[in-house]
Amino acid sequence: MLLDRLTAVLLSLGALAASAGTALAHPHVWVTIRSEVVYAPDGSATAVRHRWTFDEMFSTFAIQGMDAKKPGGLTRDDLAPLAEVNITSLKEFDYFTRARAEGKKTPFAEPKDYWLEYKDGALTLTFTLPFKTPVKAKRLSLEIYDPSYFVDFSLDKKEAATLVGAPASCTVAAERPREGTAAQAPLGEAFFQNLDASSNWGAQFANRISVTCP
Repeated sequence: MLLDRLTAVLLSLGALAASAGTALAHPHVWVTIRSEVVYAPDGSATAVRHRWTFDEMFSTFAIQGMDAKKPGGLTRDDLAPLAEVNITSLKEFDYFTRARAEGKKTPFAEPKDYWLEYKDGALTLTFTLPFKTPVKAKRLSLEIYDPSYFVDFSLDKKEAATLVGAPASCTVAAERPREGTAAQAPLGEAFFQNLDASSNWGAQFANRISVTCP
């Protein structure tokens, strides 16, 4: 039932955007990102912890019809089934996250420690992506984006990326898509309907996080 609801949400948002005209064709969902790169005591990177806050319109559609079990609004427990659906669905898209250590692709294991929160009209999904193998590298990079640009990801302006437990010599930097790139995106719904994850068209909107450990 929840999966059907999410499908209906996406279709509804797509219909709204299409009816608004070509200029609003894509994206349909907006997400603000805050990410942490988590380290073990031996200095190896073990995971990436994401906090994704969805736009108010998507959030409203996603929780439509859900009732809080206790006074005070929807709790993590209320939203737990929806969080599970989100995580399960994201697997198909590799969690919109790509990692490279010393330039080599670094795969993730199954996510853990995930939950949803609803506050100030917005849903926030928190989840941890462990690396399949802990990473010891001087240069670690992350790219976060949707290849089809259905979802627009934006780094949080105040705290986009941080390190947790990293060696003192490590530094982190965040890079947003080139200014003006988003303005070139509107091409009409037909163009985007022909895109899939393999097209990688949305890479031009990638948000990049770079960790350097000299």
